[in-house]
Amino acid sequence: MAEPSAPTRGVREIENTWIPLSDGTRLAARIWMPEDALQEPVPAVLEYLPYRKSDGTALADLGRHPYFAEHGYAAVRVDLRGTGDSDGLLRGEYLPQEQEDALEVLAWLERQPWCTGAAGMIGYSWGGFNGLQIAARRPRQLKAVITIASTDDRYLDDCHYMGGCLLGSDMLKWSASMLTYALQPPDPRHAGAEWREKWLERLQNAPELARDWISHQLRDDFWKHGSVAEDYSSIECPVMVVGGWADAYTNSVPRLIEHLEVPRLGLIGPWGHMMPHEGVPGPAIGFLREAVRWWDEWLKGVDTGVMDEPLLRVWMQDYVPPARFYDSRPGRWISENTWPPSEATPVHLRLQGGGDLSLEGGAQAPVAAAGTQGSPARVRIRGMQECGETAGVWCANGFADEMPADQDPDDRLSLCFTTGPLDDPLEVLGHPKVRLRLSSDRPRALVAARLEDVAPDGSSLLVSWGMLNLTHREGHGRARPLEPGREYEVQVECRVCGHRFEGGHRIRLALSPTYWPHAWPSPRPASLEIAIDGPSVLLLPVRQGAPSSPLGPPEKSGPRDAERHDERSRLIRVDPEIRRHEIIDSERHEQIVPGSGAIYSEVATDVYSIVEDDPLSATVRCVRETSSVGGAASWRVSLASEMTCDVDSFRVREDYAVFEGDTRIYANTRGYTIPREGV
Repeated sequence: MAEPSAPTRGVREIENTWIPLSDGTRLAARIWMPEDALQEPVPAVLEYLPYRKSDGTALADLGRHPYFAEHGYAAVRVDLRGTGDSDGLLRGEYLPQEQEDALEVLAWLERQPWCTGAAGMIGYSWGGFNGLQIAARRPRQLKAVITIASTDDRYLDDCHYMGGCLLGSDMLKWSASMLTYALQPPDPRHAGAEWREKWLERLQNAPELARDWISHQLRDDFWKHGSVAEDYSSIECPVMVVGGWADAYTNSVPRLIEHLEVPRLGLIGPWGHMMPHEGVPGPAIGFLREAVRWWDEWLKGVDTGVMDEPLLRVWMQDYVPPARFYDSRPGRWISENTWPPSEATPVHLRLQGGGDLSLEGGAQAPVAAAGTQGSPARVRIRGMQECGETAGVWCANGFADEMPADQDPDDRLSLCFTTGPLDDPLEVLGHPKVRLRLSSDRPRALVAARLEDVAPDGSSLLVSWGMLNLTHREGHGRARPLEPGREYEVQVECRVCGHRFEGGHRIRLALSPTYWPHAWPSPRPASLEIAIDGPSVLLLPVRQGAPSSPLGPPEKSGPRDAERHDERSRLIRVDPEIRRHEIIDSERHEQIVPGSGAIYSEVATDVYSIVEDDPLSATVRCVRETSSVGGAASWRVSLASEMTCDVDSFRVREDYAVFEGDTRIYANTRGYTIPREGV
């Protein structure tokens, strides 16, 4: 295994520089490069984000970009149009304009005297998304991509919908957070005397994100744009794709590894939505070293041996008692050189009477066809609106109270099927799938499935889960109402997982017609009837991957821990008189901004409320307050968003106010009513 290129003697930092675009707009960039880059030009590594280079990501950027510069790269952090210090307006998420601007940024980098003309892109979340999207545009300067915590399909695997179900836990939450970013001002230190005028233009043209996303409840052209799954062959440069088991975007890792036709590597660790060298739950890894090896190979033409690594390296997780936070997850690194694994063993577990989950007929027995085993039995489950309170957050970020709790409270509200104690360990790697024959008493209904590891003491750990809007049983392009009482064959694909069930443990499948707040509930309480003793089955992708060598300890770079403070808590509150259940998530993040000394803080409260037996009572309320105090300007953005529904429509209301110092300079209230389409 070759080491990455040696560090240079020093790093030059340019706090702000302007990248001019053809329409007169300027994008703001912060750059780190070797001191001698003008004498010996270097490749560029681009990160392209809306999250404010001068305050929002300032500390985090110091944790990786100077490292790249020390190892012979120009690390370039650019604010998207209409965000941070850049000119223009943010009109929406992953729009064509964003990609067009990026192509101009890459062309600008190629022209700089300190750049060799070769560039790579790196990013997680938004920056991981647009790295793939821009690679699909095939700019000649872009030689390689590292995409982390991203997706190849914006409808199937993003914070808006899952299995055709509207994500009550994250749809409004994310629109509120992104709207708050769009309302924040440029930094006067960089934007100059016109900073207030630019700020006011942003306030008067704030994007209508919630309306955009909720208006597209099917997988239409809106979501196909920016989804590289539409044409994997459009990507022609090498791709490293990285995910974490506690993150929400890991499904894309095996899909990209399977379908891309370029040199590629995959990596899945135990961490949440973050860079792997900062990964929580741990173990975090020496990811920056791996990134430099990747860049050396593809941007400098150095044979680092990186492509001798396994196609996919995975942290196979061991059982751990359920808890809402883990510093670290026990397990071991394994590897696969093909995907799907060439030696994978599909195990079929049949749903049977008495709540049994059985291996009748052997591990590879085919699923029984309808009518081949006599008349199957049927079991019925009525949806309880509170089911889902143990799920944890949809996407963990390494903070307190995010992980799933013991599943017992939700199991009591679900149909559960459980094996006997396992004689031997069993390792699952891939997507668990649930094939069901079922009927509903309502034309609109959903089904949620949970795979659990039940320990000898009875505690139940959530391993994977999935859900399906049953009006999407024939695909996500059209909603087809159910005929009450009619049986349908459906499949629920659960989130990809890597988990070792120990001997003596039991495997459980839990099914429910509700999963609040992840799934926005069906408009009427629904009951499902599941056909068992033959037609319904759980398919587990059982695999024992080859051992893989550890990836080394994480790099320590930048002052993030010393100058940042994070708090998070989750409270579940029940009013027994009216049977209202509330989940209250509270967060506070504060950092001292390097360079300006400003205190930049973000405070968020998300409340998910529902009354038992009344799915139309479902309400999500998101409150945001972001402020900057003590820098070139002091300001504050306050926002409250609320989402409710009736049988036919979703309703969203947004109230926001913006302050310079203590003076309110702008306020607005707006609302949307959006028809429900099969949801």
